[in-house]
Amino acid sequence: MTETAGTGALPVEGVPAARVLDEIRALRAGDRPTHGGRLFAYVYDPGVAGLDELAQAAYAESAHVNGLDPTAFPSLLTMENALVGAAARLLGGGPGTSAPDVVGSVTSGGTESLILAVKAARDARPDLAEPRIVVPVSGHAAFAKAAHYLRVALDPVPVDPVTLRPAVADVAAAIRPETVLVVASAPSYAHGVIDPVAEIAAVAAAAGVRCHVDACFGGWALPWLRRLGAPVPPFDFAVPGVTSISADLHKYAYAPKGVSVLLHRDPGLRAPQFFAYADWPGYTMVNPVIASTRSGGPIAAAYATLRHLGEDGYLRLAAVTRDAVAGLADAVRAVDGLRLLAEPESTVVCFTADDPALDLFVLVDELTARGWHTQPQLAYAGLPASVHLTVTAAVAPRVAEFGPALAEAAAAARAAGPVVLPPELLALAGSLTPEALTPDLIAGLAAGLGLGGGAAPDRMAAVNTLLQAAPVRLRERLLVEFVGLLQRPTW
Repeated sequence: MTETAGTGALPVEGVPAARVLDEIRALRAGDRPTHGGRLFAYVYDPGVAGLDELAQAAYAESAHVNGLDPTAFPSLLTMENALVGAAARLLGGGPGTSAPDVVGSVTSGGTESLILAVKAARDARPDLAEPRIVVPVSGHAAFAKAAHYLRVALDPVPVDPVTLRPAVADVAAAIRPETVLVVASAPSYAHGVIDPVAEIAAVAAAAGVRCHVDACFGGWALPWLRRLGAPVPPFDFAVPGVTSISADLHKYAYAPKGVSVLLHRDPGLRAPQFFAYADWPGYTMVNPVIASTRSGGPIAAAYATLRHLGEDGYLRLAAVTRDAVAGLADAVRAVDGLRLLAEPESTVVCFTADDPALDLFVLVDELTARGWHTQPQLAYAGLPASVHLTVTAAVAPRVAEFGPALAEAAAAARAAGPVVLPPELLALAGSLTPEALTPDLIAGLAAGLGLGGGAAPDRMAAVNTLLQAAPVRLRERLLVEFVGLLQRPTW
């Protein structure tokens, strides 16, 4: 029998377009909802009618345009420069400011922006054999990824367990002669608090070191909140000593994935970001970002989104989001045993549990069962486990529903009780080293937790409890192995 369909991506005979789309829609039915205000992580939904269709149409117009050569496709160059200019102006740069010469690049996302910020800082100091970067432990994990990829040493700085911010004195003490970059977050992803950027930038400048502000999460939200009267502290190019800033347009600019902007205070600071190579017989390669070939689709979609919403649209969406944050924070305060880990400063609500009978990981599962998808965060270095809510404008109409759902889920979590893993399993998690993990041991752990078979379990509390019991290095290895069990080819 000739194969014409099924789960395989490459059938013997081609499948009609309509049927292929039906298959994709059927697969998508199992995903978390990207619209509707019930998903508090991963996606950013403004709830604006017609915006998806506009972005999709713009994407299609430029999907096959290649950003490899801007001289061949000047439309993409024009749109990219416009996006960089808009971001620079919003973040304190451009004509008439203290940073009139800001330049930048459009990347595929925040991780690429952060990797490139580290690369530019490293390559600006070829005299250093062992360059280092100073990053608060609340800084995004992508900095650790950049350090790993680029062979740069990472010097973590602790954060205060109450303020969730690094002490400026600790940042200053971490700077060494080999330090090429100091990092601050505006805000940190996990807790939504803004680091003392002005003070961190000052100590970096005093040491002659670049300072990068990771505003991937808040870069397109904090300026509008400030215009609405929120007490947003200085964090952008208006701050002396800030040399680069990253801001994701696929977050609160509400563009489709994946578009981020990396800005530098002047062209000289950006120059080491580029990669150029002419020592081969092919075309001379010059790339401002990591990728060579880049689809123009995401850039065109972002351009269309910004043009359509405009400043008035973003200000309105920020006001709606601000009110939603306040409502969700009130919902957390109303549940006995829960408390905000930090008073909201941006677009994040983060809470923990003080009641031992209320297992946060069970609470997350109970919320999921009720159609609310939140993000659990494991305990770390004296910081308790917490639940992260990324709040977008689309959440606002759901706020009134969330309070009763949270109270109901908390009651159900108390009734179910905390997850209890077998003592021998907890002892194993506390004593194993990553090197001691064998395929049989991993398979046994996964089977006991309901992992494998190409799908994650419906409830993740037991998995998160095991991960929390494991030391950090073992936790990382277990995550790699568990996700590896999910990612298997279909034949």
